[in-house]
Amino acid sequence: MKPVLKLFVLLIIAVFIDVSCNKKLESHQPVSNDPTVPSQVTNITVVNGNGNATISYAVPKDSILSYVKAVYTITTGRQYEAKASYYNNSLLVEGFADTLEHEVKLYSVSRSEVMSDPVIVKIKPLVAPIWQVYRSIQVMNAFGGYNLTAKNASKANISIIVTKPNAFDEYEADNDKSVFTNADSILSKVRGLDTVDYRFGFFVKDHWGNKTDTIYKPIKPIYETELPGTNFSEFTLPGDAPQWNNNETAVRYTWDKRYGWPWTSFTSQTAGGPGPHMITFNTGVLARVSRVWIRPYPEASTQGDRYYYLTTMKRFEIYGAANPSLSGALDNTWTLLGSYTVTKPSGLAYGTDDATDRATAIAGFSWEADVTAPKVKYIRIRCLENFAGGTAQSINELKVYGDPR
Repeated sequence: MKPVLKLFVLLIIAVFIDVSCNKKLESHQPVSNDPTVPSQVTNITVVNGNGNATISYAVPKDSILSYVKAVYTITTGRQYEAKASYYNNSLLVEGFADTLEHEVKLYSVSRSEVMSDPVIVKIKPLVAPIWQVYRSIQVMNAFGGYNLTAKNASKANISIIVTKPNAFDEYEADNDKSVFTNADSILSKVRGLDTVDYRFGFFVKDHWGNKTDTIYKPIKPIYETELPGTNFSEFTLPGDAPQWNNNETAVRYTWDKRYGWPWTSFTSQTAGGPGPHMITFNTGVLARVSRVWIRPYPEASTQGDRYYYLTTMKRFEIYGAANPSLSGALDNTWTLLGSYTVTKPSGLAYGTDDATDRATAIAGFSWEADVTAPKVKYIRIRCLENFAGGTAQSINELKVYGDPR
């Protein structure tokens, strides 16, 4: 391109950009200079909600009306606005952390940004989500840490801030332990703590700056260690499913620290029948079980190993017993340690695993046991459904953790 022509093209582009920018700036200005005051909204009704209120009204038939604006002050003292176009007949005011009566001013705003006189509306919010969550908080000692549970019925965006004392015995936030969620059922499992006495503080806050009081809880994590697999032994009971191909894939392979084929446990769907398949083994020590770590078997394929496939357990139960009945029945000599469901992280269709799916399976799944369960010596794993839709089970490797003291 010749220099003169190139310069001409650049000048044209510059002018185009300048015009475009000016148009964008002009679009934020009132569409007219009409000083007429718009009509007020009428027939106002209020539905109070948790920490909020929905205000409904009749929109005036006024051609200059652009939107309706609510101006209000929340519990923290900060002022907020809520807007709704003239196509809507309601708006939501939120951010309240008390159940007191509050005043909301409703303005009709014209296309020229001229506001009407306010219509005063009284609201009285119900209990705010932060207080609902705060009052439901439960903290229990767990193996190597604690479990925190709470209910968030409103599914509000909240934070449960965990605080701990610093070197000056002043409580400060610990973001690694704090919870940020909008789930209706909250569960936070904190692990990696020593078995000493702790004291943590917990309070709830929202993104408007509201926060609850602080509740302080003493915590003493329960001791756990890995039970030595060298002490484990098979303990087949009546009702246990036979292993695949005449015990070629024995239960003892689940704790031999070897991965892949043939060092894995497979039950036979045909020989084991259509009901839930069970395997049983002896840990060799009476212990309070904290968790069972399970690594699924990697089924080889041209697309890479598939872990959420065939006999990999999808829904299963783990039982424990100190002195199990030799009849093989799941009677009162057995205690249910937990019911579990394996979820594929990617959510991809059956037979297709992505890199995250594989990495998650390779790391293994830790299934936590009921902390109130008694000490047990024998473990029984009962598969209710595998990923292929049957009940046969496979386990490539497992570990059992707990307190044998």
